[in-house]
Amino acid sequence: MDELITEDEPCEQCGLCCRIFGPGIAPTPANVYVWIEQGRTDILRWFVAFMEKSTPVKCTDLLTENLGNVVSFEMRHPDTGEYVTVCPFLRRVSKTRYLCGIHLVKPDMCCTYQPWIWGETYFNRCNALKKTNPNTRE
Repeated sequence: MDELITEDEPCEQCGLCCRIFGPGIAPTPANVYVWIEQGRTDILRWFVAFMEKSTPVKCTDLLTENLGNVVSFEMRHPDTGEYVTVCPFLRRVSKTRYLCGIHLVKPDMCCTYQPWIWGETYFNRCNALKKTNPNTRE
């Protein structure tokens, strides 16, 4: 579960961006395909698929051959169907350090998120960004 931090990636694994944006995670059909193929119901149970001209389907009930009919995915609490307030995959490993509990198969949007990229995914509350660029605008 440990993640390596490289010099070109200043992430301090504080979990702030995951705690704030985590509930908005939306996997791609390719992500869901992998989870279905791997039998990852622990992940699939947290997502609902919205199909063309159909009612929403729990991703645990979704078949790979139906992925082409999915319009979007949303994270929902598996017991209540309500929106979640915190990413259920974020794991606190120390007082100030968090790791992704599904790091090896996390959604593409999590893999490509870089809060230090201005104009794309810039997140001015990122602690690593503040340390690498002390003139960061609030």
